[in-house]
Amino acid sequence: MKVRIFKPTKTAMQSGMRNTHEWVLEPEPAPKQIDPLMGWTSSRYTMEQVQLQFATLEEAKAHAEKNGWQYTVELPHARPIRPKAYADNFAYTRVGRWTH
Repeated sequence: MKVRIFKPTKTAMQSGMRNTHEWVLEPEPAPKQIDPLMGWTSSRYTMEQVQLQFATLEEAKAHAEKNGWQYTVELPHARPIRPKAYADNFAYTRVGRWTH
């Protein structure tokens, strides 16, 4: 079985970093089948619904190796955090003018 290990990104609907600190192990998506009676797209592969969370990347790798799964690791992109202060709104070096 092929799995991928990644750190989830934050959703666009939140400004915080909740649910982005743990590593997630999930199986690669299997091809979908079209049901001949209803025409719905479905899959008989129930492992697609499983997501395992680990505190570290090494734990996730060890779990995949223990079960004999082939894994790919997607490393997270570095996000620059620029410190800001309220006083910067009133600084003399501010680009735009501050007026009421």
